[in-house]
Amino acid sequence: MVNSGRLVMNPKETNLGASAAPVWIGSDAANKKLRAAASRLAQTRSTLLVRGESGTGKDLFSEIVHYLGPNRDQPLLKIDCATLPEGLMESELFGHEKGAFTGAVAAKVGRMEMAGEGTLVLDEVAALTPAMQAKLLRVVDQRTFERLGGRVVRRLMARIIALTAADLERAVRDRSFREDLYFRLAVIPVALPPLRDRRDDIRPLAEHFLAQLGRWHGFPKTGISTPALEALEAYDYPGNARELRNLIERAMIEARGGEIRPRHLPISLLNGSPSEGRRTASLEEVEQAYIREVLKTTHDSMDQTAAILGISRKTLFLKRKRYHLD
Repeated sequence: MVNSGRLVMNPKETNLGASAAPVWIGSDAANKKLRAAASRLAQTRSTLLVRGESGTGKDLFSEIVHYLGPNRDQPLLKIDCATLPEGLMESELFGHEKGAFTGAVAAKVGRMEMAGEGTLVLDEVAALTPAMQAKLLRVVDQRTFERLGGRVVRRLMARIIALTAADLERAVRDRSFREDLYFRLAVIPVALPPLRDRRDDIRPLAEHFLAQLGRWHGFPKTGISTPALEALEAYDYPGNARELRNLIERAMIEARGGEIRPRHLPISLLNGSPSEGRRTASLEEVEQAYIREVLKTTHDSMDQTAAILGISRKTLFLKRKRYHLD
């Protein structure tokens, strides 16, 4: 089992044909661990099963493994198993010959053929129907396939990387996913941890998104205040790095390219669910810093500060006394 470390989702899909490598952000130790693991995996042709919650970086991890491998110049193709109906999925994967079915007016090359000696990524593989699971099992097991309506046996040269946010072990127990296919796909299982389990990465991820999205939106000097950063670090991120990116983008637009402050963040985040053991202290520290910042902005105006905070003058007075902000 490889526990990959710290990943970052790119705002735009990485173009592996370009000179830039896929990007991941985190501590130096995490980067070294991730690159070492991905480098080892990249030197094999074994099938990978990458598991992780939505937004943890499964797509990016597959890109990194492809980029670090000897076949990086070969295609990297992806197919979403959760969005295509079974008939279209079969045609997309295997291709079809002319006349294979109604509307097949010309032959079509499928993804397995198009991938060549590169990498074929099967996203949300748990969503495959039982019939498609059986067909995929045959391909993975024998490394051969035929186009729909065709008789020519073609060899699968590409490496398969399967991605899933589902609990495939439970799906196997529930008999909604084939056990034999699970073991064929999970030759090398990779588990990507959620962002809430790697809080040290929230700050470098936030700073990375600030720079990257700032260039994208034309806000090159966007910054973030310490109270706002502390609020981000206290949140649990059910949507992981993708949610953090969206929060940064929203706050950046709210701040119009200026410094992001707590008032630019959603109230739900400020009252969110920080990690156990940090809950009371973190929320109090964020609230204290936020009140201090608003008081400074309003030049100690109780009326304006209370209005911005959405509380009464009496509540503000009590909070100032509590936090010794007089």
